[in-house]
Amino acid sequence: MTSNFFQRRRVLQSAALMGLAASVGSDAFAQAYPNRSIKFIVPYSAGGLPDTVARIYAQRLGDRLGQPVVVENKSGANGVVAAQAMAASPKDGYTFLVTDGSMFSINPSLYKTISYDYKRDFVPVSLAARAPLYLAVHPKIPANNLRELIALAKAKPGVLTYGSSGIGSTHHLSMEAFKAALSLDITHIPFKGTGQSVPALIGGQVDMLFSALPSLSGFVKAGQVRLIGNNAGRRSSQEPNVPTLAEVIPGFDFAPIIGVLASTGTPQAAMDRITAEMTWVAKQPETIHILSNAGIEAVGGSASDYARAIADENERLGKAVQTAGIKQQE
Repeated sequence: MTSNFFQRRRVLQSAALMGLAASVGSDAFAQAYPNRSIKFIVPYSAGGLPDTVARIYAQRLGDRLGQPVVVENKSGANGVVAAQAMAASPKDGYTFLVTDGSMFSINPSLYKTISYDYKRDFVPVSLAARAPLYLAVHPKIPANNLRELIALAKAKPGVLTYGSSGIGSTHHLSMEAFKAALSLDITHIPFKGTGQSVPALIGGQVDMLFSALPSLSGFVKAGQVRLIGNNAGRRSSQEPNVPTLAEVIPGFDFAPIIGVLASTGTPQAAMDRITAEMTWVAKQPETIHILSNAGIEAVGGSASDYARAIADENERLGKAVQTAGIKQQE
């Protein structure tokens, strides 16, 4: 009996010492972090939405952390290259993924097999930004607002056309969700990126499309296109007079979100620090101004905010993929 008592006490003492050592080690890590450069991996080429967000935040995070934050583009294979780069990096708090929802919300619905599982392989760190897409129409279309466009589409089923940056893109799925919600028949003409789809709208090859504000604003000022809505859940401060589709379709929200994730197993202290600094940077007037000029809204949400946003986006985009009738690819 006495022997068992002392044995249990030794076990409890050992566990307490181990817990204390872990706590001390965690505190020491947090105090020293970061002591070298941090890497932001982006699953797209330079110049895209996630890359723009990553670079704007990286510069200001570097100033806050006292260590450089380097953006590394790992495009290709629908996010697989970036996922592999994350998997090959030490889970030490010095490598993060900055991406939009395509890797987690669209790809699993488009492809039967992908080599990564965001729930298994990644942990949300911070919701960085949101970038609404705008519904633009060619001036030849006799519709000055959403309700007039809807009425026109209902009166001429199958006659109107819309362009997109490609099958399965947010631009494509936003329009398919819009059509499905209102039982509209508008013909899809896909292109390879906005570099092709926007000129097609300007040239009158398509009647309308969704695109980001920077790719449209110059043409809007020149009177070559007209903005009649955006795909976010609320009006944007960048174009407050442009209504949202949610004002016609309650709950409609397909604005792309961009966030920061870490590999599963990354030290919590490192993730907490990045979350806190991202939130601080997002609130700074300079950050808000620079992002706004790029058609992007700063958010700076917590890890739990980002987790909820990913779950919501997964549900909406998954349904939109089914509505669009897109068949899964190998």
